[in-house]
Amino acid sequence: MLQESKTKKKKKPPTDPHDFVHGAGFAPAPESIAIRLNKAYGLFINGRFVKASTGKTFDSVNPATEEVLAKVSQAGKADVNKAVKAARKAYDEVWGPMPGRERGKYLFRLARLIQERAREFAVIESMDGGKPIRESRDVDIPLVAAHFFYYAGWADKLDYAFPGRKARPLGVAGQVIPWNFPLLMAAWKLAPALACGNTVVLKPAETTPLTAMKLAELIQEAEIPEGVVNIIPGYGDAGAALVEHPDVDKVAFTGSTEVGKRIQGAVAGTKKKFTLELGGKAAHLIFNDAPIDQAVEGIVNGIFFNQGHVCCAGSRLFVQEGVAAEVIRKLKRRMETLVVGDPLDKNTDIGAINSAEQLERIKLLVNSGEQEGACLWQSGQRLPKKGYWYKPTLFTDTAQSHRIVQEEIFGPVLAIQTFRTVKEAITKANNTPYGLSGGVWTDKGSKIFKVTHAIRAGVIWANTFNKFDPTSPFGGYKESGVGREGGLQGLAPYVELY
Repeated sequence: MLQESKTKKKKKPPTDPHDFVHGAGFAPAPESIAIRLNKAYGLFINGRFVKASTGKTFDSVNPATEEVLAKVSQAGKADVNKAVKAARKAYDEVWGPMPGRERGKYLFRLARLIQERAREFAVIESMDGGKPIRESRDVDIPLVAAHFFYYAGWADKLDYAFPGRKARPLGVAGQVIPWNFPLLMAAWKLAPALACGNTVVLKPAETTPLTAMKLAELIQEAEIPEGVVNIIPGYGDAGAALVEHPDVDKVAFTGSTEVGKRIQGAVAGTKKKFTLELGGKAAHLIFNDAPIDQAVEGIVNGIFFNQGHVCCAGSRLFVQEGVAAEVIRKLKRRMETLVVGDPLDKNTDIGAINSAEQLERIKLLVNSGEQEGACLWQSGQRLPKKGYWYKPTLFTDTAQSHRIVQEEIFGPVLAIQTFRTVKEAITKANNTPYGLSGGVWTDKGSKIFKVTHAIRAGVIWANTFNKFDPTSPFGGYKESGVGREGGLQGLAPYVELY
């Protein structure tokens, strides 16, 4: 053994001194778990997987490799009708009349099954959506189970949720969810709706349908009655047919403000209740007395670790002039250390952009920032040759009128401005059509209360960012939506009080 070790050649150090910083020096650490993924998935209607009436399918693609993961049936109007009919029958005959304690048992069972299969769900979520496995495994899927556990507990306590009032379910809920948190968005909508006694028709995003289809398998395993949950993957026409269906009593949508406005117009004049969780352009406010290193890490967590895919991603940064140079310097240094690559590698900080279309939108907005005179800086990571990727990017010298400051981007791109006074910071933070979330960084508690009360956003974090809990409500002001999801407030949109 001694002789053998002498003859071994020493490994040469990387020629580029940044190789180790950018992740090339880390040995791959893939998440190791066997997953069960079918080559094809049908629509989930009335407790069974069935083919779409048109016979059409679409490919669900891994954005990191551009490989087809599975073929998925594409729902059309006739399939929406079948799903709503099944949901109505289940509501009238089974789920609606069922005592709350019994509904709660089914939800508890489903929550436990999600916990048991958490690693499998996390891997599929990362493969289908491109987000790093650390986020899927440690944040998304645990929150999914937590939401089902939380609302299972409310199923037999609705009278206590609304003191002095009685609550009854609405009927059939039509729910449309986006691609950025595929399974978590499903849980946000399914759990309170089912706990309150409604049945559901859910349309997942066409780019990320696979964890919803795996959830359908667990719904079967949990023996939830047929028709209580129906899942119909498809494109915008399926979502529109669901929203406009005359036998749908409640519409819940998470997605773009543009589509949300169309939905609001479609349900106007009807008796349908609706909740809309729409776009955001969250702002970080860093004051001179802030814990700078903590704030920098919070910004990185808020916009880069999740590729900016979160609707509440902190894609605007307002920093007080006294610490601006220090914050930008430390932020650039931290961005250089981020690992961009395989979403299933536990070393990865930034995974793949969800789709080619989303990547083009990011590039379009970044180009607009340069054309409008902002100063572009990008980190030096080498991007994989295949798949959809974008480097961590920041803009300085931006103006309030720049598109990069005003428009939601859903990418790892940060726009930076400075301010002098608290009043100026609040004015700039509120100068947006959105009002979903924000973050305040300061050591002074009085300043936290003053600023958070003045910012018109539904969720404000203080000295942290992107922290979620099923007991806390979430939603926005202005063009960021209508209504709240999560917490006790998340029950109200799914019941009629009398």
